[in-house]
Amino acid sequence: MVEIKTPEQIAKMREAGLVVAAIHAATREVAVAGASTKDLDDAARKVLAEHGAKSNFLGYGGFPATICTSVNDVVVHGIPSADTVLKDGDLISVDCGAIIDGWHGDAAYTAFVGSGHSAELVELNRVTEESLWAGIAAVSKGNRLVDVSKAIEGFIRRQPRPSSGKYGIVEEYGGHGIGSQMHMEPHVLNYVERRRGRGPKLVPGFCIAIEPMINLGTEKTHVLDDDWTVKTNDGSWSSHWEHSVALTEDGPLVLTAPDGGKARLAEMGITAAPDPLG
Repeated sequence: MVEIKTPEQIAKMREAGLVVAAIHAATREVAVAGASTKDLDDAARKVLAEHGAKSNFLGYGGFPATICTSVNDVVVHGIPSADTVLKDGDLISVDCGAIIDGWHGDAAYTAFVGSGHSAELVELNRVTEESLWAGIAAVSKGNRLVDVSKAIEGFIRRQPRPSSGKYGIVEEYGGHGIGSQMHMEPHVLNYVERRRGRGPKLVPGFCIAIEPMINLGTEKTHVLDDDWTVKTNDGSWSSHWEHSVALTEDGPLVLTAPDGGKARLAEMGITAAPDPLG
């Protein structure tokens, strides 16, 4: 069953989402050459403490940190470590969440460390982020879940191909429902799988975390012996973006964006829902 939220519950999720946005801002500042991924985790812990929020990553299935730090060919679920030191030219994904009064927020971004990145990597990151916003734009009354997947995949497939021949859309992992738990129904694919049908109808109170993951090569991945770290099979680098989104009576609200998604959605001709926190 899909959990449908009340406006009051969405307001609580917005509070949690703003904590996630604050973690993103803090970790971006720390993600420089010479910093360890543990330094980023420490920055996240500080933000959570300052806001009186709990981590929904720490201890989840035994995960040992408050954020995931996935560097270069690590797609998702990288474990922060003092031994993993960022270098100029690295690409890092930071995935994190927060809980306020039992309600969850979850979002991820991918950033470059230093300078000197290839045009193909810059384009990979652009395509991944913009495919996320294409999916968010499809969160509207009357649509179904498959319309979100279709928007994400359609945007990616319309982009010029990289020298590797294609963008590998990761299939083993995707988005999810979010609310009173971090991961709940429905599963949100980043591509269209015909046998799944159209999925549930999007109605006010429907909340999902949309998170495309794209590799600059094959979509195939494998999990390391730590049972968490997911890497690309061919060593190609990967980008990962995510936002938690609520559909309200007044349209979509990007719970984990500082402005609720107002600016980016306006560029697409869509009016974001008013922020319940003012």
